[in-house]
Parts: sequence; structure tokens; C-alpha cells
Amino acid sequence: MASPHERNDARKGRKFRPKGPAGGRSDRRPAGVSDDWIWGWHAVEAALANPARGTPLKLLATADRAKQIEAKFGRGQAIEVADAHQVGLSLPQGAVHQGVALRPAPLEDADLADFEARPGAVVLVLDQVTDPQNVGAILRSAAAFGVTGVVLQERHAPKLSGALAKAAAGAIEQVPVARVVNLSRALDELSGAGWRTVGLASEAERGLHAVLDGAPTVLVLGSEGEGLRRLVAEHCDELAKIAMPGGFESLNVSAAAAVALYEASRPRD
Repeated sequence: MASPHERNDARKGRKFRPKGPAGGRSDRRPAGVSDDWIWGWHAVEAALANPARGTPLKLLATADRAKQIEAKFGRGQAIEVADAHQVGLSLPQGAVHQGVALRPAPLEDADLADFEARPGAVVLVLDQVTDPQNVGAILRSAAAFGVTGVVLQERHAPKLSGALAKAAAGAIEQVPVARVVNLSRALDELSGAGWRTVGLASEAERGLHAVLDGAPTVLVLGSEGEGLRRLVAEHCDELAKIAMPGGFESLNVSAAAAVALYEASRPRD
């Protein structure tokens, strides 16, 4: 007689398998997997090193990664040691976690008034850029070029966690990020504080290289598909385009941000 754990189910044409330890390792993810996790070694390492984060809410690591964390940060970290499969079960499907995942205490948002309008300073404003990979890559470029801050919308922008944090490779710990309800009002506030606002638009007449003059500059980049919205463009002091002599119409927004930041970082007479 067949074991009750392996009896045939005529309705579904397959054998029952018991749930839990008797049936082997479960591949089920916990209900309501949180989107507040950060994963990947560089992203988690940077978050643990950031004193503004405070005490982690939860830290999962494989045995090898736990040793690395203890060697770098001491034994004060409350690490839950798990195998790589178990770490992955707390994360979205397909997350490349490299053996470590963190639910950190949240970062406080920056305020626009925190951004000092000094010569050569740059702030990035993202107009409904919603792809986490793109925003993460933009933050990584922002950190590389020493950007003063980044402005995102309260809505229509991803959280600073998950795939975004992985793509940013620790940059979310270095670049101040302000979230605002209305980008047009934010641009007016920055203008009033001494910033010159420049929107990137392929239809602009002047190239970015000709527009930049070393003054404190806000670079405004539009969404992946639609570009700058009309009202946001109208609140920019000037529009400029990235010169592309190869004739291609546009760049991915994260590539455009990197090119624009390189141009903005060049010395000017």
C-alpha cells in the first residue's frame, strides 16, 4: 500500500508531497515579502557602514558572509546565519543577493534647503524616472561625480531599496536624496536659492556644453519614454541637448545622466 505521503491524486495526476521538513526544502516565499530589503555585498556593506542608518532591523547572511561582516564591523551585528537558498526566500524572485540581505532602518530624506548653491555644484532632478535599475545607475554616477543631491518625486519614483540599491552599489548611502510632491515648485524653490535649472531635451537648440557655465546647476532629466513633461520643462531656466554626432536620437536616461554629469564636471574658464 502506498505511503499516505506519496498517494496518487487522481484529480491532478500527480503525487502528494508533504509540506515542510518531511517533503524536503520548501521553495515557498514568506507571505508579503517586504520591498524594504537591500541585497548584494556592496549595497549591504555601505548601509552597515552608514551611521545614519542606525541599528539594522534584520540581517541575513551565509556563514562566509557573516565572517566578512564580523571582520569588518565587529561582532556587534545581530546576524542571522542562513544558507543562500534561505536568504533568497526573503527577497523578490530572482534577486542576486551574493549571500547577504539587509532590512535597514530607513534613511531620512534630505531637504531642498540642504543643497548649498556653490560654484560648480550640481543637483539632479528626475522627472518620473520609474525604473529602479535606471535610478540606481544614476545614483551611482551621482556619487562618482560628487553631486550635491538628487530630487525625486514623492510618487512616480521607486524606493531606495531592492533592485535600485543593488544597481546603486552603495551610492544611496552617499548621495542626499530629497523627495518632493511637485517638481515644478521644487525647481522654483531651487531657482530662488541661487541654482540655475537646465532641462535635458533632445529638441533643444543649444548643446549642454554651451549652456553650462560653472554656476550652481540643476540638471533635470525626463522619464525613460516621455522625456520632460511640458510643465516641468517650462519651469527650467533653459533647455539643452547632449550633442550626438553619430546621429542617434537619444540615450537611455541613466547613460544621459552620466554624460551630462561628466560635461558638468569639466573645468570652465
